Amino acid sequence: MRKVNLLNLDFDNLSIKELLRQLKSGVVFTPNVDHLMKLQCDREFLRAYEIADYKLCDSQILVYASRFLGTPIKEKISGSDFFPAFCTYHRNNEKIKIFLLGGQKETAAKAQEKLNKKIGRNIVVAAHSPSLGFDRNELECAEIVEMINRSGATVLAIGVGAPKQEKWIYQYRNKLPKIDFFLAVGATIDFEAGNVKRAPKWMSEVGFEWLYRLLLEPHRLWKRYLVEDLPFFWLIIKQKFNIYTIPHREKRVYKSGN
Repeated sequence: MRKVNLLNLDFDNLSIKELLRQLKSGVVFTPNVDHLMKLQCDREFLRAYEIADYKLCDSQILVYASRFLGTPIKEKISGSDFFPAFCTYHRNNEKIKIFLLGGQKETAAKAQEKLNKKIGRNIVVAAHSPSLGFDRNELECAEIVEMINRSGATVLAIGVGAPKQEKWIYQYRNKLPKIDFFLAVGATIDFEAGNVKRAPKWMSEVGFEWLYRLLLEPHRLWKRYLVEDLPFFWLIIKQKFNIYTIPHREKRVYKSGN
């Protein structure tokens, strides 16, 4: 299956190798369980998702859910796996010039330095860590747009958390004519800068990366993982038995496998 539907979102059923060969331009989002739950009630977030050219599965739990529904997703492709793979794939492609937007204080600049050293060329041409709440400041956003346009970048990798990063791409992409690739990469900039450690590979592979992150940041993440995201399992069961009602649109029932 080229597309797999989970709770009214069509995922691109690609391996990371297939994706890198196929991706020539476009908007790339990496939905996880939390994204799916936010999409149930956030119309603006849903509109942002409608412009995405690629929607990649960023959760082993979603992989398990797809198998439960009988429409298996090939593999988990998180932003933090995809972005460094993208950089490595385009190591010798001089047309790929990346602008990093995200992280606190000098995090983006630190990630720029480390990525360029790892790749062996200045693949990241500029980086900026915006202020807290920058997305609500039109003047700051206009300055960021100008900064990106001046940089000569052809790729924008924005990691400011969901749904903020997806909504920012939706709002400002038409003001960035030189950008061919819009990549929403979440915590990837922090990982690349070395500020935050990723979960051990075995935890990610079995679907416990959320637990690792919860243990690292309990005060910030407990409500997301233990309250807001829990209804996901009930909604997947409803989809399995053809009683899941699609939100935001005319009331109809989504049938598993359609």
